[in-house]
Amino acid sequence: MRRIAIAVAATASALVLVFSYRTSTGIAPVAEGQSSGGQRTGTAAPGSTPGGDGTFTGEAADTRYGPVRVRITVSGGRITDAQAVEYPQESGRDVRINSAAVPRLNQETLQAQSAQIDTVSGATYTSEGYQQSLQSALDAARG
Repeated sequence: MRRIAIAVAATASALVLVFSYRTSTGIAPVAEGQSSGGQRTGTAAPGSTPGGDGTFTGEAADTRYGPVRVRITVSGGRITDAQAVEYPQESGRDVRINSAAVPRLNQETLQAQSAQIDTVSGATYTSEGYQQSLQSALDAARG
């Protein structure tokens, strides 16, 4: 009887581990084309420096808690400003998490000059959405 209990507990533990493993970020690739408002979108090599000057808004990235959208300003081939213009703010928890995470993500963008930025601990979904939208904005900047 003891062996059966141990086998059931071990099986249950293994199933929990298997089902909690994240195999994908759920981020869809950005399609080429035009977005609303005349903001260009496209594809380019991740992490490369933007080329065109102006303000570019990325596609909204859907996350578990709501969409995230990033706008960048490029001058002289460098990102001079990065702002999350849309991010989850539905609950007090969203506000608390993102009021700390979004400024860090904006600053990381200015330092990295690419979408290759660190994920903010405790704000994984926002961070992943931010990176996806940021990459879309960078792609638009490369036109």
